[in-house]
Amino acid sequence: MTKEMLENDHHKLFEIIAGTIYGLIILTIQAWTPSLKPPTCDPSTTPSMPCQEIDGGKAAMLFIGLYLVALGVGGIKGSLPTHGAEQFDENTPQGRKQRSTFFNYFVFCLSFGALIAVTFVVWVEDNKGWEWGFAISTIAILVSIPIFFFGSGFYRNKIPSGSPLTTICKVLVAAMLKGCMSRNSSNAIANLSASPSFEPETNKEPEENAKQTDEIPTQSLKFLNRAVVYKPAHPALQCTVNQVEDVKIVLKILPIFACTIALNCCLAQLSTFSVEQAASMDTKLGSLKIPPASLPVFPVVFIMILAPVYDHLIIPFARRVTNTEMGITHLQRIGIGLFLSIISMAVAALVEIKRKRVATDSGLLDSTAPLPITFFWIALQYLFLGSADLFTLAGLLEFFFTEAPSSMRSLATSLSWTSLAMGYYLSSVIVSIVNNVTGNSGHSPWLSGYTINRYHLDRFYWLMCVLSTLNFLHYLFWAMRYKYRSAGAGASK
Repeated sequence: MTKEMLENDHHKLFEIIAGTIYGLIILTIQAWTPSLKPPTCDPSTTPSMPCQEIDGGKAAMLFIGLYLVALGVGGIKGSLPTHGAEQFDENTPQGRKQRSTFFNYFVFCLSFGALIAVTFVVWVEDNKGWEWGFAISTIAILVSIPIFFFGSGFYRNKIPSGSPLTTICKVLVAAMLKGCMSRNSSNAIANLSASPSFEPETNKEPEENAKQTDEIPTQSLKFLNRAVVYKPAHPALQCTVNQVEDVKIVLKILPIFACTIALNCCLAQLSTFSVEQAASMDTKLGSLKIPPASLPVFPVVFIMILAPVYDHLIIPFARRVTNTEMGITHLQRIGIGLFLSIISMAVAALVEIKRKRVATDSGLLDSTAPLPITFFWIALQYLFLGSADLFTLAGLLEFFFTEAPSSMRSLATSLSWTSLAMGYYLSSVIVSIVNNVTGNSGHSPWLSGYTINRYHLDRFYWLMCVLSTLNFLHYLFWAMRYKYRSAGAGASK
């Protein structure tokens, strides 16, 4: 790679990081400057004077800062796993093992950052002010830039080859337009042999050109073959066999991606109903009172413990037992995570039954006083969901990276974070549907009431358990039919 290409690649990453920095600086300035904040209020002391919301320029400043942070973080999370995994030689067993370790410790580092965020940074914001919390985050990002660039001379960088979204859209549009043409199969084969689209691509990596030994597209997802067997409706829609086959690979991994959305829907409960449950319980740890909002510490700590155990104990043992390079395949790992999410929802339902029984026996169903039951019971569902998150996220990142075409790896690994976002949105939709359906039957909605003790949260968790089970069966349908294309996925030692 030339020096110019290397600098261009780093400039693009710097622009992504800069978006996060600018957003955090905007939020820090707004939190620091009294004139940019809404008036101070305390509803508990002056209920007749509700707190005022910001509007106009202040609101615009707030949302610009938030969206810049979201844009920057999205860019970093989308590119960093791919960049890190490409530092290892995927053509050797040792390189593939090291790459698997990288994904495990990538999730470990994400959890370590989250641990600092929900403990130290939250304490600073609560006791010193929001401006100090944003300032700490800004300084952390600024410090990371020279650390990243310090190793730039040692990085293995892939030459950019255009946007994968452009290729996907071009192939899909070309296939749909040519599907409207009335051509018989003999003419299609004639056009296939004469089409200039079948010339080998010279800008591909050498090993990719070596893999493309046949100029006839495969018979899977045959409707996409129309993109190359007919003369394009427009020169810009001319596609090559390599491009069509790459799009086929991406479409084949989409069902696996879709099956992980339900897991993230379960994870959304960790920051909503689980926190409400803990708030109604005894949150004292000795003389220390733990704020319910700090409960995400449990899954974070579980992941940080389980990641090294998985990489250094479970995987070596699995390799010896199965006599395979991976020990546990990517799809098996994702499946374990999905199965653990079923258990976590069942455990959550049982814990809620116990919590409500304590509330009933104590006569505190309509009281907001803490129940005589420790909040550590909630840690059980956090244990299983945290374990499910580790298995699924690390497995999903590695699966997308190894199975996707090299030109589309960043896009594919970004699907992991898309699944997370869609899972949280789906959780909101399910809660709304459940309340609407159960509220229309003449009874109170499952997920509303004077206190959480009047909720039917156990029924909701059982519903999530059933949905997760159906999703797991759906996943097995696709996973058992999937054929790996990457080396080492199921190979023997």
